[in-house]
Amino acid sequence: MFSTMQDVPLTTARILAHGSTVHGAATVTTWDGTGPVVRTYAEVGARAAQLAHALRDELGVTGDQRVATLMWNNAEHLEAYLAVPSMGAVLHTLNLRLPAGQLSFIVNHAADHVIIVNGSVLPLLAGVLGQLNDTLRHIVVSGEGDRSLLAGFTGTVHEYEDLIADRPTAYPWPELDERQAAALCYTSGTTGDPKGVVYSHRSVYLHCLQVMAADSFGLTSRDTALPVVPMFHVNAWGVPHTAFMAGANLLMPDRHLQPKPLAEMIDRIKPTVSAAVPTIWTGLLDELDAGSYDTSTLRMVVIGGSACPPALMQAFEERHGISVVHAWGMTETSPLGTFSLPPGGLTAEEQWPYRLTQGLFPASVEARLIGPGGERMPHDGHSAGELEVRGPWIAGAYFGGADRDPERPDDKFSEDGWLRTGDVGTITPNGYLTLTDRAKDVIKSGGEWISSVELENELMAHPEVAEAAVVAVPDEKWGERPLATVVLRPGATADLRALRAFLAGRIASWQLPERWALVEAVPKTSVGKFDKKVIRSEYAADLLDVTVLGKD
Repeated sequence: MFSTMQDVPLTTARILAHGSTVHGAATVTTWDGTGPVVRTYAEVGARAAQLAHALRDELGVTGDQRVATLMWNNAEHLEAYLAVPSMGAVLHTLNLRLPAGQLSFIVNHAADHVIIVNGSVLPLLAGVLGQLNDTLRHIVVSGEGDRSLLAGFTGTVHEYEDLIADRPTAYPWPELDERQAAALCYTSGTTGDPKGVVYSHRSVYLHCLQVMAADSFGLTSRDTALPVVPMFHVNAWGVPHTAFMAGANLLMPDRHLQPKPLAEMIDRIKPTVSAAVPTIWTGLLDELDAGSYDTSTLRMVVIGGSACPPALMQAFEERHGISVVHAWGMTETSPLGTFSLPPGGLTAEEQWPYRLTQGLFPASVEARLIGPGGERMPHDGHSAGELEVRGPWIAGAYFGGADRDPERPDDKFSEDGWLRTGDVGTITPNGYLTLTDRAKDVIKSGGEWISSVELENELMAHPEVAEAAVVAVPDEKWGERPLATVVLRPGATADLRALRAFLAGRIASWQLPERWALVEAVPKTSVGKFDKKVIRSEYAADLLDVTVLGKD
């Protein structure tokens, strides 16, 4: 027996139609550096239709060609988010923080037909034009910037506003198969060439429903969302599409991601929910502490990308009344994999152990832990293993994977189709995930594992430490030992011996690092995570000023 329910495809066009009509009065506010520029969802929907007409009629996008964006978080980027997949093409968000070699690799691998670019990013695009294949035929420029930088481009350059002007504000959105490609994102390439993940219309739609759920972001039409996480980073964690579906207002920071403008946005526009990686919030906390800003509307800040130091969570809550919530995910998981709201009926003190985890798996994400010998590990909150997941918004392969390119095997997927995340952790019987490290970052010392994340969190609890990154380095006696690199706050007086003594009271003595280095900044990846491979290479090349303390 089959159901009697209507078989209606779950597509981005339905999100677009709903948001621009039912929630047509909701707004997207782009911060242009001096203040807000406001556009309603009805206007966004009309301009998305105009963009679709232009892409089809003038730029020849008639099928599933890739339309890339090299843009900040702004209203025009949102229009592309909605128009491109809804017309049947594939939205390909390009990471504007990638080095030129990786950026050109991604454009060529995806065979992008069009790039829509913010004028302020033209120097980056111009620097890779000579490395791009001839599949790229059109560049569309939005906003101020030096167009002469594109003089060497053999295709056609268009002005965004001129391109969409005077075109119809309605579009015959096709009825697509919900399994069809909607968006394409590439991993940040920290362990090799970036790999492409293709999201379906179905996965985008279902992911939106989860982001709207009360046990997740809980976005509603009464919210204003501030996605500081870039729209090129896993579709800004699904926030733009979800906000349009829910009718939540959007506050877009454009290129203004520094602590002061972010604090001013929060003070003036009154967002209720925000999301970004920990490094953003570290800088914002200092600005909020030093200034006088109204943050009373901000009910929740979601932190993902890497674990948030507990000291940072506590500082936001105690000093500014802002609840910080952990979430875990990755490009391959769309990205929402867990969300860390504690169970009900607990006191504030009892909630903290749950809040410090990566969070609870939703019903649509199945998880298992695999031990070093391939055995299934129990979900008892103690037994550690590599996390594997599967679900309707979890990737099952990479774009151009082993079936098309033998040099790019899909070795991150198990034989039975689960995603091997590369994260090591534990899962409690009631489904809360705690990640102890990345598999490649675990310090294997004398037959025991040391969590670099735990050491970093404990170090960053010191009031004079701004950032700390810990990596494994070779050791003749123990195989590997931790190297702690530390960034001190301005005016700090603590020395390395004091930091080691501070750490000694918080972790097992055998885990204490012997090797220490003060650095001006911890190197970051293109999405704001600690780039530990850079630290390891600097250590190997003897480029760090390392002090050895208490080595046995």
